[in-house]
Amino acid sequence: MDSARTPTSPSDAVRITAATGRALATEAVHAGRDDLAGQGLHAPPIDLSTTYPSYDSRGEAARIDAFAATGAEPDGPPVYGRLGNPTVARFETALAKLEGTESAVAFASGMAALSAVLLVRGSMGLRHVVAVRPLYGCSDHLLTAGLLGSEVTWTDPAGVADALRPDTGLVLVESPANPTLAEVDLRAVAHACGSVPLLVDNTFATPVLQRPVEHGARLVLHSATKYLGGHGDVLAGVVACDEEFAGRLRQVRFATGGVLHPLAGYLLLRGLSTLPVRVRAASANAAELVARLAADPRVARVYYPRIGGAMVSFEVHGDPHEVIGRVRLITPAVSLGSVDTLIQHPASISHRIVDADDRRGAGVGDRLLRLSVGLEDVDDLWADLDRALGERAPGAIPLREALSGAE
Repeated sequence: MDSARTPTSPSDAVRITAATGRALATEAVHAGRDDLAGQGLHAPPIDLSTTYPSYDSRGEAARIDAFAATGAEPDGPPVYGRLGNPTVARFETALAKLEGTESAVAFASGMAALSAVLLVRGSMGLRHVVAVRPLYGCSDHLLTAGLLGSEVTWTDPAGVADALRPDTGLVLVESPANPTLAEVDLRAVAHACGSVPLLVDNTFATPVLQRPVEHGARLVLHSATKYLGGHGDVLAGVVACDEEFAGRLRQVRFATGGVLHPLAGYLLLRGLSTLPVRVRAASANAAELVARLAADPRVARVYYPRIGGAMVSFEVHGDPHEVIGRVRLITPAVSLGSVDTLIQHPASISHRIVDADDRRGAGVGDRLLRLSVGLEDVDDLWADLDRALGERAPGAIPLREALSGAE
């Protein structure tokens, strides 16, 4: 949404409950840990083993055959770190519960997770992808460059049905989108997909604000590096989906080696326990900053989704690079979703790899800045932004007043 509309308060978000009947906040704390008390443990253990002993080689052969056939997680003790890890499995179990899916499969990065999805569909002869811009810049590049043999048709949400072909294997959207925060009617797009799986990149919203499977999506992608980890110290990706698709993803992960390290799995599980609290607190800060930015004459336009959240984008009248150079409390850096506030210039960094005309056509202008709002005191954040935006031009009319005067 632009600055002329009132953003949704985080307190207005629908209270999401997991399949167990427990509230999301409760599930975030306990999912993936339900067996600990029975083992006499409180904190989840970290299993760093790469291989596991077995004196039953015939049994191992049978389990490997079963995995090769379906991709199902092997029964019994682990086999090999590339096939699966108990610590990572705890995170996968927890994330699946939060997203309301049967399963989840974790990878070494968000791009590894997306690549695995494309490889699964491509292996079935379904290499065509229908996608809606904007997407994260590297996702856009992966599709456009055809690095995995895929072919992409770009369309707007209303054109999804017409863009489908017999060899379409996937429809891909990101909502709210990176970096314009544009939102897609997920239910309408899922209906337009028919039998083609809809993959929703839910990185910005997280399951705290939105669960795409409840709107018809079959696959939910996260760059777990962002809000799921939440502290800027873990690189990971995950796909939440049904068990059938999860089996295929595990087979691709085993074959390509895009596995998540157990320590990263542990950090992600720990991050999930505070996810609802972090997202709601950061969203409250973001909503306040949206109001202040929208009233500031140095800001041309503010973008903030109806769903709320902690991401804000805004266009400045002046030089965005000077704003980046003047922040002191806020960190000028790529990525997002950390406990501290980050700012970056998408046209220079996250979306630089996208063709300039395509980038601008998707709304990623040269004066656009993206702000990932953290947990600092909002007045301290505003003081830093106010200083970074530079001197106020005398007599300038705040955008909100200009818009209201035109109505």
